[in-house]
Amino acid sequence: MSQPTDAIRARGLVKRYGEVTAVDGLDLGVARGVICALLGPNGAGKTTTINILTTLTRPDAGTASVAGFDVVKQANEVRQRIGVTFQDIVLDPDLTGRQVLDVHARLYRIGREERKRRMAELVALVQLEGALDRLVKTYSGGMKRRLELARGLMTSPEVLFLDEPTQGLDPQNRVGIWEYIRDLRARQGLSLLLTTHYMDEAEALADQVGIVDQGRLVAQGTPQSLVAELGADVIRIAGSGDSSHLVAQLGDLPFVDKVSHRPEAGLIQIGVDNGSRRLAEVVTLASGNGYLIEDIAVARPSLGDVFLKYTGRALRDE
Repeated sequence: MSQPTDAIRARGLVKRYGEVTAVDGLDLGVARGVICALLGPNGAGKTTTINILTTLTRPDAGTASVAGFDVVKQANEVRQRIGVTFQDIVLDPDLTGRQVLDVHARLYRIGREERKRRMAELVALVQLEGALDRLVKTYSGGMKRRLELARGLMTSPEVLFLDEPTQGLDPQNRVGIWEYIRDLRARQGLSLLLTTHYMDEAEALADQVGIVDQGRLVAQGTPQSLVAELGADVIRIAGSGDSSHLVAQLGDLPFVDKVSHRPEAGLIQIGVDNGSRRLAEVVTLASGNGYLIEDIAVARPSLGDVFLKYTGRALRDE
């Protein structure tokens, strides 16, 4: 059983498919009223984690609770308290938007008057009033995503799961979906867990970010705190040769806050107090270590740099 302040809690989750371990001892905690974004490349285990938390998949090991209920032992109680939108759009194209929402509400035994009231509120929220009686197959991608959001909210969930909610949408529609999500949390106090490929989406929406790599949660915190760990500026070096001696020397420099070393990717990230001022010193140090610099850049740290620190590869490398 989770603590009263937890919307989601997972400990040691494991899920295997044959010889493939999709989730490998994952721990996760999301407080009530918080938007948490899971970042990770394809195959990192994000969707499998969502499937476990929404009772669609049973874990092979570990425990998880949502809204205070165990996802295995109390699956029905969990389902009554969650809303879900999936990575792939799942809508019957031959139904109208109104029928999609009405059928979903009936499945949850919501009475006729309550169905009408909730439908009116949610359709206004996602701005689909003019399209409610059109067939879903006439909707644009953005309209379908908004309809799925409304459907997921028909049951007044305590916790909402959004798996890649803006995948495939153009920039305007993505920003529109972000506005709906912010409004939902502000108006209804929802707890949200979303998965995303987009760094800007996580930075724009999330109170907390979890970085998932190879089935494990390798970092979690606010976007600001994770970025702050890297220092005021980041010098990123790509090169070839033995970098171990260089990394050791960089770590001893007084102006270096953090050094992240991924030799298999040929990457070194250096958190420094002032990138432009320290660049020449870093280059000079590298040249005396038998390490060949092939590319170097200075930037303010970002969530993308945090991702590289923990995984050693760009988000879309897989």
